[in-house]
Amino acid sequence: MPLFSSATPLNRAETGLLLGAAALFALAVWGPVLPASEHQHAFADQRAWLGIPCALDVLSNLPFALAGVWGLVMLRRAVGVDVASRWLAGLFFAGLLCTAAGSMLYHGQPHDAGLLWDRLGMVLPFAGLLGLAATGRVSARAGWAAAGVVLLAGPLAVAWWAHTGNLLPWAVVQLGGMLVVLALACRPRRDGALAMHLGAVIGLYAVAKLFEAADHAVFDATYQAVSGHSLKHLFAAGAAWPVLTALAAWHPRRAPGGPQVTLFVQNGAHAVGVARSSRV
Repeated sequence: MPLFSSATPLNRAETGLLLGAAALFALAVWGPVLPASEHQHAFADQRAWLGIPCALDVLSNLPFALAGVWGLVMLRRAVGVDVASRWLAGLFFAGLLCTAAGSMLYHGQPHDAGLLWDRLGMVLPFAGLLGLAATGRVSARAGWAAAGVVLLAGPLAVAWWAHTGNLLPWAVVQLGGMLVVLALACRPRRDGALAMHLGAVIGLYAVAKLFEAADHAVFDATYQAVSGHSLKHLFAAGAAWPVLTALAAWHPRRAPGGPQVTLFVQNGAHAVGVARSSRV
């Protein structure tokens, strides 16, 4: 059956996602202009180390790359994960590698051109994460659609900011997407889906944004040991942890001489799913 067959109309949750996307689109297009800060490139920690300019802001992106590589290795070894979750998780982890590269490039020499590549790299993990959340809590086709919308809207928002200086569409993609994840976290997980703790994702991302806003204050409070922006990178990379643990908790096994048994864990509770044998 085709993914978006007319024989399978939208359910209530899918309709809600569609209406939410429409509301966010309206806000991005007709909302007030949000100019970028005049000091957006003036990060607190400008220290160089081993010839690396803004060293801590650059090197604190390495956890993104580590999580991306680790996730891709785990995903390759995972057996029995549904097609949508596998592809969307792959997009998420590959996107973390792009995020690390783009952010390191930007922080090595902060300017608008580098920031453009930094934000474009962030689109990929956003798309993968939102798609995984929608797949796990609504349906596979909702996951494909959510990821597709972000992959389309994200670059358009970045291009609009680069052309006009209006940051609102990008803010809608970034923060609006997390509001959608928050709404999805209130729904029960679908049977057989990856047991991804969406609340942990939201919490880590929120802490990262707080450190980002308190860049200079944290730098002063720590007697210039570390800046808020460097810590922001660490906590944002930590948002990959719920996806990694969901994959680690997925343990497909085959009972001796019997059908395949898939074990998964969520929030400390164990559940067992058994694929029925075709023999009677």
